[in-house]
Amino acid sequence: MQISEAKHFLVSQTAVQAALDGVPLSDLEKRMMYFTEGPDASEDPIVLNDEFEAEYDTPTYETKVSKLLHRAYARAKKENPETARTWNESIRILKKGDHYILVLWGVLRPPYDNVKLISTAFLVVALLLGIILTAEHYHFHWNRAPQAHGSTPVWLGRLLLFLMATFYAYYGVFPWIFKKSPLSPTQLFFKLFRSSSDETSDQHSGKFNQKS
Repeated sequence: MQISEAKHFLVSQTAVQAALDGVPLSDLEKRMMYFTEGPDASEDPIVLNDEFEAEYDTPTYETKVSKLLHRAYARAKKENPETARTWNESIRILKKGDHYILVLWGVLRPPYDNVKLISTAFLVVALLLGIILTAEHYHFHWNRAPQAHGSTPVWLGRLLLFLMATFYAYYGVFPWIFKKSPLSPTQLFFKLFRSSSDETSDQHSGKFNQKS
């Protein structure tokens, strides 16, 4: 099975489920399920993402399609084991790459999963903070070679701690508080890329107007 075949199978099964449930699923919503970067992209990902965000709310879309995917899979397991095997094979093929449909497939989490994630986050952060503070108190040297006499790079440990806390807050705490799915790393990249490109274009436009 090729990547395109795997995606087409999952999208078609989702469309069938949407029809059975009476849930509208537009052509653009189906095209977005094919979203990916690199050589496997079926169309320009930046153009597709911009077109989609102009019409749809991403968290709402992800929740809707995720539910359709899971209901379609449950129906396949109940009605046709062969279809369920094809489904599993499609997911296995797509897991070898970075495809947005995998985000849609994994949006739904079991009950209390967010609570477990937050608890784990606080435990990890507390553990790291304890290690760093203990190391500072006892003047522990990470590099124990005889020639190393410098102190522990405290700023590096604090930076890593800050990054981990930010990551867990964005993907664990904020979705739990605001009841919305966070943007995926790919979507964040495109937002930052587009903002940077727009700012550069505005700067060039301003310089051109000044010269004129």
